[in-house]
Amino acid sequence: MRTALVFAMFLHGSLQVLTEVKYVGDQFILLPCNFHTFEFDDLTVVWSRSDLSPSTVHKLVTKGTELTDQNQLYKGRTSMETDALETGELTLNLTNLQWADSGIYTCAIRSSKGEERRVTDIELLVKEQFPSWATALLLFLVLVLLVVVGCLAYRFRHYFMSDYQVEIDSGVETVVLPCKTPVVLPQDATVKWKDRYRKVHVFKNGSDQPQEQDRFFRTRTKVNEDLLKTGDLSLTLKYPTDGDTSTYTCTVYSSDGDVLVNKRVKLSVKACQLDVDEGAESVLLPFRTTPELPGNSDVEWSILNKMVHVYTKGSDQPEEQDQFYRNRTKMNEDLLTSGDLSLTLRQPTEGDSGDYKCILNSRSIWRVKTVRLTVKGRSQVQDQTEDTSNRSSSTDPTPLMADQPV
Repeated sequence: MRTALVFAMFLHGSLQVLTEVKYVGDQFILLPCNFHTFEFDDLTVVWSRSDLSPSTVHKLVTKGTELTDQNQLYKGRTSMETDALETGELTLNLTNLQWADSGIYTCAIRSSKGEERRVTDIELLVKEQFPSWATALLLFLVLVLLVVVGCLAYRFRHYFMSDYQVEIDSGVETVVLPCKTPVVLPQDATVKWKDRYRKVHVFKNGSDQPQEQDRFFRTRTKVNEDLLKTGDLSLTLKYPTDGDTSTYTCTVYSSDGDVLVNKRVKLSVKACQLDVDEGAESVLLPFRTTPELPGNSDVEWSILNKMVHVYTKGSDQPEEQDQFYRNRTKMNEDLLTSGDLSLTLRQPTEGDSGDYKCILNSRSIWRVKTVRLTVKGRSQVQDQTEDTSNRSSSTDPTPLMADQPV
């Protein structure tokens, strides 16, 4: 009576449902099933799959394992502990996993009277391992994709980068500050280029607005005529100098004042550097800018607090020079027409070394450039010459021939 009562209670117990995931080729998996079988006599444990015929995966009876009706798919691949009916550990060990092992496994208990109870349902998913050749192919495709994306990103970087850096040497005639956008711009949009403090270039109402420029940039900037159609808002800056080093911002406004594009370009222009030996007849401090400069322009070359050369009212002003430079400097006669503001310094000495600044100033235009001059003294030149000579004689001696006079 007691055995029948306990088994009846067990028939109405709860069912445990699990999901296990494995891969083809895995050595084994343990499908867990636990029940207090010591309460019963003469029980049978059956592991089965209802989607197979025959459905039996493994069967354990009191006398031992019975596999007469086992599905051939599992032949030699299933096992349970021999004392499973005594301990209640009814776990199934399934080895050499295959893709066809995927399914729902049921662990059930049967009594000697033919009563049966499902203890556990376990869903097993056996997935195909990714083939090694497929992995290699995938990696190759990823690398190709990265290269393509990288090339495209570099090719169209101006469209997407909010900050861009441009570095140039002093003396180039023009530099382009890139700004491109894929945004479709309205034809009544306004384009403004600015540095940190000044308006560099303004385009609105379909044309340039030079009267809104700062005089430092006037006659030195240019944008494309069809910039709103193409989205290429790049700015060309003529005769850049170290004074142009700054961060430039390109901003596009709609007619309502909304900001449609806002990109920055960092421009770095290296200062001009000259090296000359003391004793040279002269040295040219170069400075070229836009031609046809206003006739009322003043030009000053200076170093620290010394005035090196002054040009104003259409002629040189030697009385305004520092005594150290008097009768040693010269500028071109047509400097305002040609835009060549270069200075010739005669008989440079070591004391002439330093940073020379040239400033052109008029009501409408302003220009500035720095030239760093280094004049090596005679002792330095002689030491270098002797050092070179010594190294040459020590490393490459010329042997005397037998018939050579000593």
